[in-house]
Amino acid sequence: MKTEKEKMHSGELYDALDKQLSKERLQARLLLKALNDSREDQETERAKLLKELIPNAGEGLWIQPPFYCDYGTNIQIGERVFFNFNCVVLDVMQVTIGSRSLFGPNVQIYTATHSMDYKERASGLEYAKPITIGEDVWIGGSVVICPGVTIGDRSVIGAGSVVAKDIPANVFAAGNPCRVIRDLARE
Repeated sequence: MKTEKEKMHSGELYDALDKQLSKERLQARLLLKALNDSREDQETERAKLLKELIPNAGEGLWIQPPFYCDYGTNIQIGERVFFNFNCVVLDVMQVTIGSRSLFGPNVQIYTATHSMDYKERASGLEYAKPITIGEDVWIGGSVVICPGVTIGDRSVIGAGSVVAKDIPANVFAAGNPCRVIRDLARE
C-alpha cells in the first residue's frame, strides 16, 4: 500500500494532514523562518539554509526574503536563479526551474489542486500536478502559475498574468488567462 507521500508524488489523491507530510512541512517552515529572519549580510548563513531547504538547487540561487514553500525538497532549480520578495512555491509535486530564470515579486507557483467534485473535495483529500519552467525565463511580478503548466525556454510572462495553460518557448505572454502576445524569436 502506498504512503500518502508516494500518492502525493504520483499525482493521486492524498491526505495532506498525514503525520509524515506534516512533519516535513514543519521542518520546511522552521528553515523558512530562519531564512526570512536573516539579513542580507548573513550570506553564509543564508546559503546554508537554502542548501538545506532546497537541496536540488544549482549554484548562485538568490532568494530575496520573505519566501514561502511547502517542502522545498520538491523544487529542482538550475544555476543563477533569482526570486524577488514574497514569492510562494507550493511544491507538493515537482517544480522544475531552468538556469538563469528570474521571478518578480509576489510570484505564486501552485502545484497543489483540489477536485472539481464537491464530494471528493469535502473528503479533505487533494492532489497535485508538476510545473516546469525553462531556462532564461522571466516571470513578472504577481504572476500566478497554475498546476500542470510548462513555460518554455526564454519566454517572458507579463506582470499580473494567470498562467493556466502551457506557454511555448521564445514568446511574450500576458493576461488573465495568460496568452501569447508575440514571438520573441523573430525580434
